[in-house]
Amino acid sequence: MTLYKLLRKGRIIIAIAVLLLTFILFIDIYEWLPDKTFDTILYVQFVPSFLHFLVVFSLATAGGFVFVLLLTLLTGRLYCSAICPLGIMQDVITRISRWRSKKKRFFKYKKPHPVTRYTFLGIMVLAVAFGAGWIVTWLDPYSIAARVFTYLFKPLAVWFNNGILAPVLQNFEIYSVYHKNLMVAHILPAILAFAVIAAIGYFAWKRGRLFCNTICPVGTLLGEVSRFSFLKVQFDQDTCTRCADCAAVCKSECIDLRNYTVDHTRCVSCFNCLDICPESALSLRPVKKAQGFENVRPSTEEVNNTATRQNTRRKLLITGLALLTGSRIYALKKEKLPENQKNLIKNKKDHPVAPPGAGNIKRFNDICTGCSLCVAACPTGVLQPALTEYGLNGFMQPHMDYTTYFCNYDCNKCGEVCPTGAILPLPLEEKQITQMGKAVFVKQNCVVYTDETVCGACSEHCPTKAVQMVPYKNGLRIPEVDQSICIGCGACEHPCPVPEPFKAIYVNGNAVQQKADKPQEGAKQKVDSEEDFPF
Repeated sequence: MTLYKLLRKGRIIIAIAVLLLTFILFIDIYEWLPDKTFDTILYVQFVPSFLHFLVVFSLATAGGFVFVLLLTLLTGRLYCSAICPLGIMQDVITRISRWRSKKKRFFKYKKPHPVTRYTFLGIMVLAVAFGAGWIVTWLDPYSIAARVFTYLFKPLAVWFNNGILAPVLQNFEIYSVYHKNLMVAHILPAILAFAVIAAIGYFAWKRGRLFCNTICPVGTLLGEVSRFSFLKVQFDQDTCTRCADCAAVCKSECIDLRNYTVDHTRCVSCFNCLDICPESALSLRPVKKAQGFENVRPSTEEVNNTATRQNTRRKLLITGLALLTGSRIYALKKEKLPENQKNLIKNKKDHPVAPPGAGNIKRFNDICTGCSLCVAACPTGVLQPALTEYGLNGFMQPHMDYTTYFCNYDCNKCGEVCPTGAILPLPLEEKQITQMGKAVFVKQNCVVYTDETVCGACSEHCPTKAVQMVPYKNGLRIPEVDQSICIGCGACEHPCPVPEPFKAIYVNGNAVQQKADKPQEGAKQKVDSEEDFPF
């Protein structure tokens, strides 16, 4: 077996391992993977690592992006072929497409699209510099793949577990696998994730790494770094017979046989061309002088055509975003009420509730890439992707959705798994006094007031006893909130029997998270997050 065959096989093995580990990370419905596994797997994901470094300024904790840059300086864009989960997914789609195709020459050289590439790179750089996290959300390849795993594959895994695996194993009296609930607040994130991956998948099916070399800003950035790589794929013109076998397997479509050149800014270091060349006319070796734009610069007419297409795409993007932010385009909640509830007061939340450890909402929106790893890891499902809660800046970033469930008092997993530092890891003792928001009681909405009936679901589930039942009238008791010890976990809001958005008790989020006073000893109570009926 030749050296290049070993390189190609090794790259494939690493890519499969990375894809499987990342995939399992997001669909681990039984939480079998230890928390440290998250850091190990995600350490070298470029954008999350860089954003995490901006938070902690520690290369030991968040220096994975430096490793990627050094690797690129050595061998080119190997990150795109062996580490990036979205790139590996595209390779899988391309491989299936090639198997099904009858073409002998699946790929051929195509000219680059520099205007489009550098436009998206510029947008990404400005987004990171000015804290426009919502833009990073849609351009970071890791986050795109992560949302696909969370909103498409995880529901399939839960369905398979509940419908097939658990029933079969329980017939053999194996109860380590059991029914799991899937908390899904909205279908829109799944629709968007499917639309994005379908578009990228179509590009991969037809043109291999077209997305990576046209839109992906990480690919463009690493492509520029690749200009200075120590090892590059190069031609031996005296040996090459121009059989085109190399170009036929180049998924980046960057091998120009006419000029015996390789566009190293688009090459993803897959080593396919090295392995297949029958004459060994291609080799991976050092170069004294990196090639520039001279062999890949498009004509003026091509640049103008590309710019026109880009302007059209921008207009479509702006139109789509305007539709997404329309106040009544997507009905989030049905507000139809019976006659006896027409006088209820609508809940007024000044801020959404950000996850514990977010610090403040602005900082959180600036850093979070919406990868949804915390959503996938949340054991109660209270973390859900935001639609309009944060506004446009926080679209698809996680927020505490108490209609789905409430935050487990004894859980701090979201901070442990966050790859960017948007949710800082908090020791459990500190998390239990982190005030994400304050509970607000609306007496006019409470069934004790409106129906003169017994309740108390909010008080029964409050872990800090910030909600207490006090005497009201006719032997009834009504809630009273001590906001000084309230942490905003939503254990009161979720079980309230009054429908949204007229809850008798709800959590108003803090723009900047505070520290709550510690409850008195003996006041805390354990809340069973697995309970089927909250009241």
